[in-house]
Amino acid sequence: MEPSEFDPSLLMLSAELVGTAVFAASGASAAVGKRLDLFGVVVIGVLCALGGGAVRDVLIDAKPLLLTDWRYPLVALVASLFVFWFHPALSRMRPTMIVLDAAGLALFTVVGTQKGLDFGFSVYAACIVGVLSGIGGGILRDVLSQEIPAVLREDFYAMAAAIGAVIVAVGARWESVIGHWTLALIAIATIFVVRLVAIRYRWQAPKPNF
Repeated sequence: MEPSEFDPSLLMLSAELVGTAVFAASGASAAVGKRLDLFGVVVIGVLCALGGGAVRDVLIDAKPLLLTDWRYPLVALVASLFVFWFHPALSRMRPTMIVLDAAGLALFTVVGTQKGLDFGFSVYAACIVGVLSGIGGGILRDVLSQEIPAVLREDFYAMAAAIGAVIVAVGARWESVIGHWTLALIAIATIFVVRLVAIRYRWQAPKPNF
């Protein structure tokens, strides 16, 4: 391949590894906040980073990346250790982490939905696979750190993922016209923007009055 040629698969791999690092940092930060030891921080960080993908792979009957590609667990491990040692400095980067978390949610949801379609799932089933791929790690993080999962508290976390998954699954019918990468980028951008706008304006579904 000529150096000037664009390699989409390399770009996607890089984006997935960045998303893995971000989710690992999110999980490790929650563990640090609970004052867990090094082992606890690493376990929660790695599970947060790879848990959603593992759920996705189990649903589509594929071997989890955790067991087949050493790069993903290694990145999650390094990110978790980094948070453990440098968490005071990272606490000042919360706005950046929120943005990166939204990007990770978008990327993992879209990749999960596309994999569901690739394995012959219906639109409905592929959307479920995609959403679980995006939010699964966060659910494990919150459960292990004894918090109510964010997906049950922040309505536009799972909702944002669901919107993007629908765009991918429904848009796949016109993928030959739209283009594979264009469709993926539209879905990723939609999830990312919806998630950040929801945070900015504190969008929430109605809650019971007491």
